[in-house]
Amino acid sequence: MSDPGLSSVGNAARLLKVFCSREKELGISELARRLGLGKSTVHRLVTTLVSEGLLERDPASGTYRLGLVMFELGEAVRVHMDLHNAAGPVLASLREETHESCQVGVLDGNEVVYVDRLESSQSLRLMNETGRRVPVHCTSSGKVLLAHLEPDRLREILDATPLVGLTPRTITDRETLCRHLRRVRQRGWAEAAEEREIGVASVAAPVLGETGVVVAAISIGGPAARMVAAQRKRLAAIVVDAGEAVSRRLGWSPDRVEAREG
Repeated sequence: MSDPGLSSVGNAARLLKVFCSREKELGISELARRLGLGKSTVHRLVTTLVSEGLLERDPASGTYRLGLVMFELGEAVRVHMDLHNAAGPVLASLREETHESCQVGVLDGNEVVYVDRLESSQSLRLMNETGRRVPVHCTSSGKVLLAHLEPDRLREILDATPLVGLTPRTITDRETLCRHLRRVRQRGWAEAAEEREIGVASVAAPVLGETGVVVAAISIGGPAARMVAAQRKRLAAIVVDAGEAVSRRLGWSPDRVEAREG
């Protein structure tokens, strides 16, 4: 027996794909004809999709078109594809130079998602975390991403993020974390030593998009025994250069930003 919930999801996906055709706007009758579904079923589907921002209804014609959320999703896919292409060669060089695991993370809600990663070439290494969600307040990538947010967005995320102490070294006080983030922004890189997991340390730097807005963080992670304070400081300079290299591959240029500001 099929799950009606899954059937509805499948029909909703089919409905959205209809808008891949040349027509920008379609009515209930035409959607029902193309999908081979009843008008009442299609009406329920489009009502749900409109409420989620995936479709918009033209009040004058009564037809439907793709909503702003679909555009935002498409932009997110494009950015991630561009980021993957830009970061790949830089990650390979970074691993070759440091012999540690290297990854690229993006902010998703109040978590960091690692979208690209290369494993360390050494026998003692970290687990593969590509696609894994990690807390934003106790990782070097998360600190970089938080430090470069607009104040209102930072406040919104911190309001929704319990500063859970995962280890004795996790920053759990909001005021302390904010001071820490200001320092991260000033010096251009972040570190986390056994804040999320005992025995693990990392350093991270920002990746800027074409307009100069931080779109990701690039980081180096490894066993804390190898990444002591002096080593983290040395690796910080390397990861900052790597972040700038990815940024340039994404179209960022300090000259262009300065010209725009001027």
